[in-house]
Amino acid sequence: MQNDADVIARDHAEREFPFPRPAGPLGPPLEYARLRAVQPLSSVKLWDGSRAWIATRWEDVRAILGSPHFSVDPFRPGYPSVSPARAVQARSRQAFINMDDPDHARFRRMLTKDFMQKRMSDLRPMVRTLIDGLIDKMIEHGPPLDFVEYFSQPLPSMVISALLGVPYEDHTKLGTWSNTRNDHTASPEVVQEAVRKMEAHLGLIIERKEADPGDGRDMLSRLVIEQIRPGHVTREEVVRIASLLYSAGHGTTGSQIGLGTLSLLMNPDQRAELDADPSLLASAVEEMLRFHTIAHFNSARVATADVMIGDQLIRAGEGVYPLIFAANRDPAVFPNPDTFDIHRNPQEHVAFAYGIHQCLGQPLARLELQTVFSMLFKRLPGLRLAVPVEALTFNSTSQVYRVEALPVTW
Repeated sequence: MQNDADVIARDHAEREFPFPRPAGPLGPPLEYARLRAVQPLSSVKLWDGSRAWIATRWEDVRAILGSPHFSVDPFRPGYPSVSPARAVQARSRQAFINMDDPDHARFRRMLTKDFMQKRMSDLRPMVRTLIDGLIDKMIEHGPPLDFVEYFSQPLPSMVISALLGVPYEDHTKLGTWSNTRNDHTASPEVVQEAVRKMEAHLGLIIERKEADPGDGRDMLSRLVIEQIRPGHVTREEVVRIASLLYSAGHGTTGSQIGLGTLSLLMNPDQRAELDADPSLLASAVEEMLRFHTIAHFNSARVATADVMIGDQLIRAGEGVYPLIFAANRDPAVFPNPDTFDIHRNPQEHVAFAYGIHQCLGQPLARLELQTVFSMLFKRLPGLRLAVPVEALTFNSTSQVYRVEALPVTW
């Protein structure tokens, strides 16, 4: 006789992945917890009829992400995707995020100095100035307004534009192309056209920097001087790097600022504690990162050898999703994982992934988040939602989970 675990595992094996999020806008799909309890490595069906493994346990997710026997190369047979659009998106990158070592390490080394602690310290005054300016504009406009439009979306676009050396005036079209590239429901043709336009635009910017890189103060000018001119990389390779960093820099951090603000508005007691005790700031930001895990599908891999993960053999050529969102809600590591708690010490979260491919820009994301939440409620102590939480709309069909609009008043 089959037991309940077998029935649950078989039922989910026949359902198409990804699963919906009926547990509420800020919760993961219910299936993650069910499978973690009975079959933490499970086979699921994808949109094209192929199959892949999903890992829902923190221990297994870290093992896969840290293993040298799983590839991030989307051109390898067996590499999984959650939609036709995502298949095109992954192949369009052709940047270090979708490369294995040694190519991955070579490109990553070119960029590490731009995300070192000294560089972050140098950026902090600029970030504070930008935050003050955006809050000034909010106050000038007056409530109510959309916090996403007026604050959480423009801030990271301003920061990544300054870091790269891209005119901020280009943020509307660059942001639109970037969002289209990350939309899992878009047609492959629409995705390809967004890729073409975004890379063509960035290519013109880099071409101008090749003619006059100035003192190399911004990242793209530095790459022209140190990498393109000596012949270490081509302009096309730098264009792909710029495209990747712009998308990552504006989309992920903007989403996290919006959702982090929402979490504090939904938990006024914790917000009051944070206002009273600034020493809670770092743990509050890490809890936001863990709780939301906005890059919820950013972990596709394909096995390059037969590998045992837990009690399950994953064979060479099989695709796998080590689900970082599921890992960050694993009760074996994070007690009461579905509760937002700024007193938690969630240092072992995998919101930035794990292993050699963990997010290069995490120091910048932390800088922006910590600076935002050290200033926002001091400047706007009466900030609150202008609509019920139930009226908010969330986007779960993009590579980055986000709240589409956040009406606020004060």
